[in-house]
Amino acid sequence: MELNSLTAISPIDGRYRNTTAQLAAYFSEYALIKYRVYVEIEYFIALCEHPLPQLSTFDKNATEKLRDIYRNFTEADAASIKEIEKTTNHDVKAVEYFIKKQFDVLGGLEDYKEFIHFGLTSQDINNTAIPLTFKLALTEVYYPEITKLIEQLKSFATEWDAIPMLAHTHGQPASPTRLGKEISVFVERLQNQLALLKTVPYSAKFGGATGNFNAHHVAYPKIDWKEFGNQFVDDILGLKRSQFTTQIEHYDNFAAQCDALKRINNILIDLDRDMWTYISMNFFKQKIKAGEIGSSAMPHKVNPIDFENSEGNLGIANALFEHLAAKLPISRLQRDLTDSTVLRNIGVPIAHTLIAIKSTVKGLNKLLLNEAAINASLEANWAVVAEAIQTILRREAYPNPYEALKELTRTNTQVNAQTIAEFVDGLQVNDSVKNEIKAITPQNYTGI
Repeated sequence: MELNSLTAISPIDGRYRNTTAQLAAYFSEYALIKYRVYVEIEYFIALCEHPLPQLSTFDKNATEKLRDIYRNFTEADAASIKEIEKTTNHDVKAVEYFIKKQFDVLGGLEDYKEFIHFGLTSQDINNTAIPLTFKLALTEVYYPEITKLIEQLKSFATEWDAIPMLAHTHGQPASPTRLGKEISVFVERLQNQLALLKTVPYSAKFGGATGNFNAHHVAYPKIDWKEFGNQFVDDILGLKRSQFTTQIEHYDNFAAQCDALKRINNILIDLDRDMWTYISMNFFKQKIKAGEIGSSAMPHKVNPIDFENSEGNLGIANALFEHLAAKLPISRLQRDLTDSTVLRNIGVPIAHTLIAIKSTVKGLNKLLLNEAAINASLEANWAVVAEAIQTILRREAYPNPYEALKELTRTNTQVNAQTIAEFVDGLQVNDSVKNEIKAITPQNYTGI
């Protein structure tokens, strides 16, 4: 079968292709090859600008032509590199040979070809190209999408700020809250964890076969290669060079990013489940789209499928983030190959996360506030003002107020406004306190 959205094994590239297509620019095989080419070209230019003696005659006017190799990089170029790889059986070496061919095409650069990939090992390219694509994907795709979700929540928090709502702790009616405040809980949590995520550097390894610039130093012992590496990775690539490494990046900061993304996803799961529950309680109805079917058997149903879809995808994403965070920082001695195949999957949890974020936003945009149902739940649970009454009575030094309210609310099958009023009338307190207590309702006992 030909590979397309119908024959793809992964739903990321199948059912959800339209949702995740923008990530192909960062996590596809094409993207990895393109950014390997980018790093190799920029490294060569950096060597020319250092400059190395043998590169002092390099025509600086050719620099932009070299950059055009990755600027104008096509799928056909990537395919030609894959063809070279069939012979080399080494993906990064294939990139090197491709660039050497481009030097031949440009002409006049033959004398400089051996300074492509000079002194490097493949992980100097992989461990810069991959964190770079990860950084770009978060910056250009993930952050804008999660920001849309947060902004939608902020809008709801403002719109519903004054809506009193029955709270539930342990699944039981509890002291009333405000719907807007409950939405603000998620806004604050998401913003705080996003801020933490953004503090983690995008670390990269760049230092030769075992991290010591051995080849560089033996060829040019007078050059400060550590300073060169720092400038290249930090200033040119926009990453953060790890100072002491083996053949590979130690991935500790990448693991921290995975953990941070997992925490954010956990918050989104919590949000999805709360919204699902509020819908089941009829606190929200959902907008109906003409032609859509909720159940193949029950015509009346409008299911909260967007929140369910989001929750499922977040679970898959988190399982992968957890594996990445646990596995990647561990490598035998100076390097084993287990990180290589795992790293090729870093786009997968991001894709499932993107599917989830968009599903949650879709679900939020379908919500229709059902104030009548919310108010009815408050009116049916006058017992929740018992906390307020016993607290005021404590203030007034009334004997055993908690026990008195416990007796009232647990022995009466129906606690309502009249039950509470009759109880208050029987209290041995002054009329001012009685009036204060009688003014409390489930609708106004919402705190600050």
